[in-house]
Amino acid sequence: MQHRTPDGVDPEKHQRILMAIHQKRLLSFLFDGKMRTAEPHDYGIQKGKVRLLTFQIAGDSSGPLPGWRWIEIPRMSQPEVLPQTFVGNRIVPSGNHHNWDVLFARIDHTPE
Repeated sequence: MQHRTPDGVDPEKHQRILMAIHQKRLLSFLFDGKMRTAEPHDYGIQKGKVRLLTFQIAGDSSGPLPGWRWIEIPRMSQPEVLPQTFVGNRIVPSGNHHNWDVLFARIDHTPE
C-alpha cells in the first residue's frame, strides 16, 4: 500500500514504519520518554489521530510485557527498523478488532 505521508508526520518516520510492517521487522523507538521494542501491526489514522498498533516485546512500559500498545505517531521519536523479523499476524482476542479512518499498512495484508 502506498499512501502519502499524513500531515504532521515526518516522512522518514512514516517510511520506516511502513518498511518495518512490510518486511515484518521489529521496530525500536522512544515513546513518552521510554525506549520500546515492538512488532508493528496496524498503521493508520483512527479517530483523526495517526496511530500504530504494536505488540511490544521489550523495553520500558507502564504495563506488563509482552502486550498490545497504541502508539500515537507524533509522540514517537527515533524509530529504527531492526534486523530481527517476526512471524507476522498475532491472534487478537475476539471483539478487539479496530476501525480505521485510513489504513496505511496491516501486517496480515502485507505481500511477501
